[in-house]
Amino acid sequence: MSPAQADEDPLTTTSTVTVNGTARIVTAPAHRSLLEGLRDILGLTGTKSCCAEGECGACTVLLDGKAVNSCLVLCVESDGHEVTTIEGLSECGPTDLQEEFLNAGAVQCGFCIPGQVMSAEYLLRTNPAPSEPEIREALSGNLCRCGGYARIVAAVKETAARRAGDHD
Repeated sequence: MSPAQADEDPLTTTSTVTVNGTARIVTAPAHRSLLEGLRDILGLTGTKSCCAEGECGACTVLLDGKAVNSCLVLCVESDGHEVTTIEGLSECGPTDLQEEFLNAGAVQCGFCIPGQVMSAEYLLRTNPAPSEPEIREALSGNLCRCGGYARIVAAVKETAARRAGDHD
């Protein structure tokens, strides 16, 4: 569809959203989710598509700094807002959190990991010293089919300790 056709189609929306620090214009059908906009229109495939019902957390991104399931947010709802994807967290190489996921062996098949990392990053930004029950609660919306929860929790705990200066 050409830009002229998009302007004529009342079911198509154009949004300006800041994605990973860069203002982007997204033209999409009104029913398209933010997840679809990120993956299919902007080509940011780090955010995973799985259940499309907000049940698995694989599509978690930060919207204005808050963790959300991007499959439940319409693309048009992101107009004027800031979105951070997994690509935006690691523009200069792996973050300390991503390194701890690797060190703890928390990355198995890798499909859930972007959503797990985004949820964990949100937790650590809002609660720099979470307890294990708080970590488990914060990640409870993220499903891991490989069953690596203990290692994921360990990675988040170690990252919190490192950020607090309790470890090297």
